[in-house]
Amino acid sequence: MATHDDPPTPSAPLEPPSTGVLNALPPGHRLQEYALESVLGYGGFGITYLATDRNLDCKVAIKEYLPADQAVRSDAHSLQPKSGDAREAYHWGLTRFLDEARALATFRHPNIVRVLRFFEANNSAYMVMELIGGLPLGEWVKRNRPVGEAKLLAVIRPILDGLAVIHAAGFVHRDIKPGNIHMRSDSDPVLLDFGAARRVVTQSGHELTAIVTPGYAAFEQYHSQGHQGPWTDIYSVAAVMYGIVTGQRPIEAPARVRHDGLPKALDAGDRGLYSAALLRAIDWALSPEEEKRPHNVQAFLQGLPDATGSPPGPAPLTPFAREGPDTACATPSVLADAAVVTALEAALAAHLGPMAAVLVRRAAKAQPSVNALRSALAQEIDNEHSRALFLDRTEPLLRRDPISAPPGPLPGATRESQPASAPPASVPALFEPAFLSAVETELAHHLGPLAGVLVRRTSAKARDRAELFLLLSDHIADANQRRAFIKKSVAAFKGKA
Repeated sequence: MATHDDPPTPSAPLEPPSTGVLNALPPGHRLQEYALESVLGYGGFGITYLATDRNLDCKVAIKEYLPADQAVRSDAHSLQPKSGDAREAYHWGLTRFLDEARALATFRHPNIVRVLRFFEANNSAYMVMELIGGLPLGEWVKRNRPVGEAKLLAVIRPILDGLAVIHAAGFVHRDIKPGNIHMRSDSDPVLLDFGAARRVVTQSGHELTAIVTPGYAAFEQYHSQGHQGPWTDIYSVAAVMYGIVTGQRPIEAPARVRHDGLPKALDAGDRGLYSAALLRAIDWALSPEEEKRPHNVQAFLQGLPDATGSPPGPAPLTPFAREGPDTACATPSVLADAAVVTALEAALAAHLGPMAAVLVRRAAKAQPSVNALRSALAQEIDNEHSRALFLDRTEPLLRRDPISAPPGPLPGATRESQPASAPPASVPALFEPAFLSAVETELAHHLGPLAGVLVRRTSAKARDRAELFLLLSDHIADANQRRAFIKKSVAAFKGKA
């Protein structure tokens, strides 16, 4: 179980952070196109660095996977498990970090920090995030005391709206606290640091790791068998609200189980500043027993008053992108430029065939720029010479020049995927049973009996074979096995369904 107490998080520092963090990479170290400058924060599962994107000339925050109790750094900067016993847990956590970074990079919400990209290096993994300006919530509260009900709700409602998006995708944040909420302005909060985020249920059946910040973590986070879910994050949000309302951090959750000594918000809150409805909602969400709390964001929102003291209506849950001076590296999805997407598809198809169209459109949703997308797509090409040819041929796209035609006919030249802006013309026919059976057999080498369920479920929404293989590959945790499955499947099952 990792315990940490409000460590700094990926935001612009108010003053230069201290140096000498154990196992931290040195200032000036290069990670692909990023140059590290300093440490922004650290905790039980990772270190967050301030870095400069040398290609885009902007600042970013980079979180490194580094479980302090499992790994150490060698002289060559590579991480190594501390012992044979720690090896399996370290590599399992590394795989989860990458899988979850891949999913988090698809989220677009104005009150959630954007994950721009992720990659592997140094026997570890890195998550690149936008750098947020403004003030940490704790500092903002100090400067704005007393924080009345309207101001408090102006902070909490957007955070809950962002959490609803996270929860709808099957994730829990698991580390909500004042240090992980940053205020761009008085009414523009951003939820940071998804290094502890986890899927509620993992495909492999592994337990959720235990991670706690005393006072803000729910009881179920204190043991690996705890039943964690949206209600876990709601407890933490209520703990943040309790601290603002009362000026005191809540008692640690385990100390409240047998005898709850935490004063009720309804009793401790200033009734001149806060309504009874607000204080009761805080007490409800701070119940030590998870079954007594609101079990989702909508239920909690319905318990909170609006500006007039009346119960609110449903909160909007539609995610959307945000651009502005604090998101210089977080440019709109490359999918918006159809000409660039088409050119990249053609260039990649020269090496990967019909799979290229699906790979480009999938990767474009997660990459902030054409250059980042080119780099991500190049990693799908195994041959070093072919990878260099792809990068060289698509380099004119950085200047928006037309690229030359490929040197020969494209393998598997049939286009199977629709343009991003056009929906499928019709519902595709079902895949042949013999084909699906063969795919299931191949997938079972990686996932066992679960393969049958996944193939049946995925074949109902895939538009063609290339998309089917790519969707199924998302369930394979190991990156090398995932690529092997895609390539073997494409080679064995060419043609249209």
